[in-house]
Amino acid sequence: MEVKPGYKQTEVGVIPEDWQVKQLRALVSYTNGKAHEQSITDYGRYVVVNSKFISTEGEIRKYSDHCYCPTLAGDVLMVMSDVPNGRAIAKCFWVDKDHTYTVNQRICALRPRQIDGKLLFYKLDRNPFYLAFDDGVKQTNLRKDDVLSCPLGIPKSGDEQRAIAGALGDVDALLGEMDNLIAKKRDLKQAAMQQLLTGEKRLPGFSGEWRRKRLGDIAHINMGQSPDSRYYNRVGQGIPLIQGNADIENYRSIRRVWTTQVTKRCDDGDLLLTVRAPVGAVGRASMPSCIGRGVCSLKPNGVEQLFLFHALVFAEPSWKILEQGSTFTAANSDQVAAFSLLFAPSTPEQTAIAGVLSDMDAEIEGLEQRLAKTRALKQGMMQELLTGRVRLI
Repeated sequence: MEVKPGYKQTEVGVIPEDWQVKQLRALVSYTNGKAHEQSITDYGRYVVVNSKFISTEGEIRKYSDHCYCPTLAGDVLMVMSDVPNGRAIAKCFWVDKDHTYTVNQRICALRPRQIDGKLLFYKLDRNPFYLAFDDGVKQTNLRKDDVLSCPLGIPKSGDEQRAIAGALGDVDALLGEMDNLIAKKRDLKQAAMQQLLTGEKRLPGFSGEWRRKRLGDIAHINMGQSPDSRYYNRVGQGIPLIQGNADIENYRSIRRVWTTQVTKRCDDGDLLLTVRAPVGAVGRASMPSCIGRGVCSLKPNGVEQLFLFHALVFAEPSWKILEQGSTFTAANSDQVAAFSLLFAPSTPEQTAIAGVLSDMDAEIEGLEQRLAKTRALKQGMMQELLTGRVRLI
């Protein structure tokens, strides 16, 4: 492959001529994490950085009252062990403050010496060099030498290193702001559902007493039945098969498995309700589909369809009662029919409430689409900036 002027071919690919390739061992100091099991407590002062913490971006965390492996701001922490085909191996966390985190076993701490710390984070996070150790069969366990042998193409100039890290950091900050805005909008939607779907707050011009109604009285319930798997995924044939929560994404049925044997059918726009592990997840069919035994479809009769949809979404936690004392939850047709919901007394009020909540859903969906596009933009920026294909002034 021809290398354009100003670039050179190296073991890590084509990089600018004024960049260098160095093994990680020349750029950092290395420390292995230590076991913290005996010091885990809900009231600990230090956050324990384990693989679950890193893989969930810090959402799932434990605390320790002892700091067996301290960190400083700018350190990069990396997962060294994961199941076959797992998504945690070589996943990294950038330490943003001193004296806050303590590193658990099977996590390594890398302290930058000859490289900008944030650039190191972007270079190492899920680096293909480490992913190649995963054979898809057995547990992946990176050794110290494996970690430190990773070759990196980096700018010689500290200013360029910081510029690249700064540009990517700006996009991360934007993504964080967008995440926070979406979370705020979801909280507002939940509060609106609490008020509007219980009659606690009425829209202007409406009055009258709300009533509780059973699903069996206001909707035709069609319990699913799974087809024979021999009829699955024949190329270009059949209709989507909806069998459970995994087939409902953002409240819409999606095309995962297709079947030419249609046992129970639902129509475009029908409401979908999962009836097996978990019970109560709600969706809407986006096209005619076959429904398996894990779901039922609902055709409203005498109530506004979108109102029923939002009411079911709001009531989803109420199905948890079926989980008591059971390791596998399921609801039969009698239980679905007996499930009751509060309804506004008139169809116009139901329509108005559904319109308010649907508008909020549309706003959240629009923000999520912008978030997805920004994440894709960041991936493109990383590909260009971290390889030197695009240089910053």
